[in-house]
Amino acid sequence: MTPESMEARIVRYGDLKPCRTAFIDAHTPGSDRKENFTIIGAGVTESPHQHVHIHETPGFNIGAAGQPPGCRNSLHIHTTAEVFFVLSGRWRFFWGRWGADGEFIAEQGDIFNIPTGIFRGFENVGTDYGMIMAILGGDDAGGGVTWAPQVIEEAREHGLVLGENGVIYDTRAGERLPDGVAPMQPLSEEACAAVPVVPVEEIVRDYVARYLDLAALSARRPAKVIGPDALLRDRPGFEVDFISRGSLPPEPYATDRHEILMPVRGHWRLEWDEGATVLNPGDTCAVPPGLSRRLSPAMSGEAAMYRVRDTDDPAGPTWTEWKEG
Repeated sequence: MTPESMEARIVRYGDLKPCRTAFIDAHTPGSDRKENFTIIGAGVTESPHQHVHIHETPGFNIGAAGQPPGCRNSLHIHTTAEVFFVLSGRWRFFWGRWGADGEFIAEQGDIFNIPTGIFRGFENVGTDYGMIMAILGGDDAGGGVTWAPQVIEEAREHGLVLGENGVIYDTRAGERLPDGVAPMQPLSEEACAAVPVVPVEEIVRDYVARYLDLAALSARRPAKVIGPDALLRDRPGFEVDFISRGSLPPEPYATDRHEILMPVRGHWRLEWDEGATVLNPGDTCAVPPGLSRRLSPAMSGEAAMYRVRDTDDPAGPTWTEWKEG
């Protein structure tokens, strides 16, 4: 693995290319200033103009959402995992048919494993442009999202129509659905009524982990964040752990899994036999299986990173066996 080949597996924060028309609400006031980033895999974008940085997926997708203050992402449903951690800013997450079942505020470094099958949305409630990083279950991220009916209706009023092929068309720009492609039909009210209601107490207890808690838990070893025996118990097709300054021994290590490194704070030195590089907050690095590597903070001060690995579990609904048992 030469330094050049490793660099091709790193997407630098400063090189991220946004799409401002990625979703059906791109023209809807209040949601029309958001930016979508597809870092590893195409995610669930509905735009043919979305730039994908790394096409090869390790069983899941990595993306990001960037939004200025007051900008929101409209209510939608995922059928596979949607995990966010806050890279910068202050974010309000909300859920439910009308976004009123519950909400909480997430700060830098907090992580949220949103249950599948419920309407969810989020907005930047900070004072500056903010970024949240996303992990989406499956190589095809479940094939897309399902929007709350009002989102589709409002989008149509502003010129955007979503086709049954999962692609959006801008009628104000003269675009039309291709022959044989019908508009996506909104969910019926009966289907909406069947969407689960999840109380805020359950969300905060079972699906949210706070940065400061993870920093304490990772003082001597990596903190298991998402997995069957982790703080947030789930089997989404990947596992997530949290690394801080004292988490790893100085010796190199290797794994037969794909490993995605995503720094949150500080700068991290990644070394392997043929080279070395420094990873910074907002960078995403895809380390291939089998490569012996060493990770360590590159300078003094606070240092924290999320590390994601693929598993043999299929991507799908949120795992509930641990609750039922």
